[in-house]
Amino acid sequence: MTEGLLVSNLILWVIVIILALVVLALARQVGILHERVAPAGALMPTSGPKVGEMTEPMSLTDLDGTPITIGGLSKDGFATLVMFISPTCPICKSLVPTAKSLANTERNRLRLVFASDGDKPEQHHAYARDLDLDKYPYVLSQPLGIGYQVSKLPFAVLIGGDGTLQSKGLVNSREHLESLIEAMDTGVATLQDYMGANQSEFENPVKEQNL
Repeated sequence: MTEGLLVSNLILWVIVIILALVVLALARQVGILHERVAPAGALMPTSGPKVGEMTEPMSLTDLDGTPITIGGLSKDGFATLVMFISPTCPICKSLVPTAKSLANTERNRLRLVFASDGDKPEQHHAYARDLDLDKYPYVLSQPLGIGYQVSKLPFAVLIGGDGTLQSKGLVNSREHLESLIEAMDTGVATLQDYMGANQSEFENPVKEQNL
């Protein structure tokens, strides 16, 4: 009987070791897949102003009555990230804190502006209080949304300090918002274009070596 227990314990230990090795192998494969999968950037629509074009300055007023200009050459050289949101958009509410965090990280070169449309300012005042947006301009402007062809929310537009449209797109995560800034830093319209360019640079030397 003692020998039987020893054999069964030995078998159990062998099974445990095998399972541990399987888990380690799976963890390694997950890590490899994570490295190979390219990050998804903001989905950029084809309609509206094109990236690289000069934006037209729009003189607006925020909810507090403070004048603000969106578009055109920035006097202080700061870029402007305009995030279009709505009180009826659940994703917008969850993404606003992320946008604020990102704006704080980039505060030395970027300002954040929230935008929406609608004819109920009191609803937007309550929305702004709920999301603690007192430190950020919040404008209500239908022409602004039409000008940038905003059809779905949340949507973001990044205007460079020189007044050119740096990037734009539908945003659902911090990764999407960061891709807009990455596009400005790299001079590539979308993250997908950037990854494609890098892939081409990688493939060309390989082809030359094969020749």
